[in-house]
Amino acid sequence: MAVHHRHRDSPDTTGEFRRLAELPDGAERRLLREELIRAWLPMANRLAHRYRNRGETLEDLRQVAAVGLIAAVDRYDPAVGKAFESFAVPTIAGEIKRHFRDRMWSVHVPRRVQNLRNVVRAACAEMASEGALPSPARIAAHTGLTEEEVRQGSEALFGFSPLSIDAAVAVGRREVLLRDVLGAEDDAYERIVDREAARYGIRRLPERERRVLYLRFFAGMTQSAIAAELGVSQMHVSRILSDSCRRINAAATRESGD
Repeated sequence: MAVHHRHRDSPDTTGEFRRLAELPDGAERRLLREELIRAWLPMANRLAHRYRNRGETLEDLRQVAAVGLIAAVDRYDPAVGKAFESFAVPTIAGEIKRHFRDRMWSVHVPRRVQNLRNVVRAACAEMASEGALPSPARIAAHTGLTEEEVRQGSEALFGFSPLSIDAAVAVGRREVLLRDVLGAEDDAYERIVDREAARYGIRRLPERERRVLYLRFFAGMTQSAIAAELGVSQMHVSRILSDSCRRINAAATRESGD
């Protein structure tokens, strides 16, 4: 039978867990539960310390580890015969890993790609320690992944923290600042709401009025050119435009409920 070796921060609480399992809900059980959590908290802090320097503060990691410890205390069954530490360690570690997986990604990454990231990162570290150049082809051969999966995992290595807009990025053979290659805001976005609001009123206009609007605002024709094409005066075209715009605005106002 395997012998479980306790760490210095792993107290012998076998008797307390047996008593906890036998006690009914009440003040005495709650007090014993809290004592067990406090007794094992140093062990949870030790596990949290393993995950430091990964983009999360140690204090937050300790809080997450404490949540995992509480879950382990509540789910542990001493009748199974397994030592509490052997049961609690994977429970706490799993809680910490879920925290990184679900809370720490600055860019949403599917879980499958997150797993690829972990495989690629481990392979890169192992190959680098052996003096091998971790190229995509070699990583694929080392891990059994395809080169496309290696590419996805490599890109996800940066999912925890986004690049600063002042970071240098390669564009062809030169380096530029990321902010210089980002797209600019499209002024047309501001006109989307206005266009949608006008759509209802335009549809209710007679065909001739819609044509005048099209020629003026979409085809870019002058009022004089429109008048010549329709065989009317420029003043008449001006009245059509004014009246049509007024009716469109009124229809948009009614439609919005203002």
